[in-house]
Amino acid sequence: MLMERVPELHLTDYSCGSSDTRDAFSAQLFTALKRFGFIVLRDHGIPATLLESAYALSAGFFDQPEEIKRQYARGPRGYTPFRTERAKNASVPDLKEFWQIGPEEPAAPVDDPTQAPNVWPESPREFKQTFLALYAALENTGRVLLEALTPGLEVPQDFFESRARGGNSVLRLIHYPPVPEGVESGSVRSAAHEDINLITLLVPARGPGLELLDRDGRWLPVHAGPTDLIVDSGDMLARMTNNVIPATTHRVVNPEGPNVSRYSLPFFVHPRSDVILRCIPSCVGSGARYSDITAGAFLEQRLREIGLIDNVVRK
Repeated sequence: MLMERVPELHLTDYSCGSSDTRDAFSAQLFTALKRFGFIVLRDHGIPATLLESAYALSAGFFDQPEEIKRQYARGPRGYTPFRTERAKNASVPDLKEFWQIGPEEPAAPVDDPTQAPNVWPESPREFKQTFLALYAALENTGRVLLEALTPGLEVPQDFFESRARGGNSVLRLIHYPPVPEGVESGSVRSAAHEDINLITLLVPARGPGLELLDRDGRWLPVHAGPTDLIVDSGDMLARMTNNVIPATTHRVVNPEGPNVSRYSLPFFVHPRSDVILRCIPSCVGSGARYSDITAGAFLEQRLREIGLIDNVVRK
């Protein structure tokens, strides 16, 4: 049966529910990610006021002149200028600029090219305070969701927690400016791609455009309420589950209506760099499709493929 909408789940069914309700949530989450790769998450407990403040501060930063923003283009944390990142195998860069926030106290060695200390702008005020609070809230929500996946994968309840503790999850503030005139053919806000990490928690964007490629090969728009979260599965989870939970291809298309800015706040849940991405025994089936690799090595490989590590350092 074709599915026309992303499944909607309520996190309180797991965090506050009875044993039966928790079991039902876990089963629904597992089935939804296997079949669809995305869910809409409601009742997650992150205050609406925090989400609203985050979007206001994000817009406030990106509204500043380019010369001010580029002062913070210092590597994998801080600012990444417009048209720097490209999707894997894409011939043109995406039409976006963004800011990245990692753990406030990175656990990885200083020479790890995928990590660095956070960078904080002088303005807007309350930027650091607000986004550290949002980072912590999304990190906790991701932990709960990964725990809820463990029954379906037949692994201990702390399987993902023990691997993500001290990891290098990333909160990204994205601005898609109005599409400029004269861009190359095929230039889009975000070309079709899969996320690199375990799962992504996305605060619904201010503006339409997000589409996923469903298992039937159709591009479907993803809709969610302003205080919901959108969750999708990434490459690292696909490797560990032997594609039982595949990474889901998605994109952000150019606006068909008014050519205005779009803002987005995805949170990418990563394990520690030293964690080995190895096939979970219950998912082996007729054989593992992927060789073992550390999360850090895989992340570095993918960041180089999309032009982030080298390009950001040069800029």
